[in-house]
Amino acid sequence: MSSPPAKAAGRRRLPVLAFIILAALYLVAIHFAPAPFEKADAGYAQYGTTEEVLRGLLPTVVLGALIGIAVVSYLRWWRPVMRDEPELRAPRFVWLFPVIIVLAILGGIQYSALADRGVAFTITLLIAALLVGVSEELMFRGIGVVSLRDAGLSEGKVALYSSVIFGLAHATNLFTEGLSAIPQVLSTAFAGYFFYLARRVSGTLVLGMVLHGLWDFGIFTGLVDGRDNLYLGTTLFIIADVIMLIIALATIRKVFPRREEHAEVDAA
Repeated sequence: MSSPPAKAAGRRRLPVLAFIILAALYLVAIHFAPAPFEKADAGYAQYGTTEEVLRGLLPTVVLGALIGIAVVSYLRWWRPVMRDEPELRAPRFVWLFPVIIVLAILGGIQYSALADRGVAFTITLLIAALLVGVSEELMFRGIGVVSLRDAGLSEGKVALYSSVIFGLAHATNLFTEGLSAIPQVLSTAFAGYFFYLARRVSGTLVLGMVLHGLWDFGIFTGLVDGRDNLYLGTTLFIIADVIMLIIALATIRKVFPRREEHAEVDAA
């Protein structure tokens, strides 16, 4: 099942190759954005003070969100990016994924570290994390998904390719983190699929933006004290990923029925 062609309603087209190039330029922009502002010895995703959030994280996410907004506006894609048509809605049981994500967030946040650092730090980190959700969801589950759909791909392939591209986008951390970033690339690809499912079951990109932002907020809080003092509650995010992956594999044919694939072949 795929969406109508991009020419409908005066929308501009963005071929898949053009999207990949756009995503690469987006990554270059957001990775260089914080360089003049953040501390030279800042660890990945480690923000222990309000100043570190303002100097290291905020420039990145604001720029990323602005790029996404500008591209969607230029393409005139606001409706297809932000909303799915009723026929694309996933089965109701898929709400299980957002529920698991919320439970992991509530249990995984390091509340003690936030209490130690105060309200200003907590609010600043939360806003920055939510902007991560806006930035990355606009690019990958918004622009990316619509571009893949407009290419005529089946919804199963849209889910797969958008998630793989999202995971590979985080492979840039290999340059700073080394081979230790490989598990992050894999887990990010899986997370991309879970956020895709949030879009499909709710019919809107907004849910994925919020869940993505809060998920990152929870992970950030677990790294507030540095990796040498990693918060044990962070393991809840790993457990949630494993549970959701098992459920996803067991239910994939209910989300993407074979008859949809056959119907597309027949139509061709």
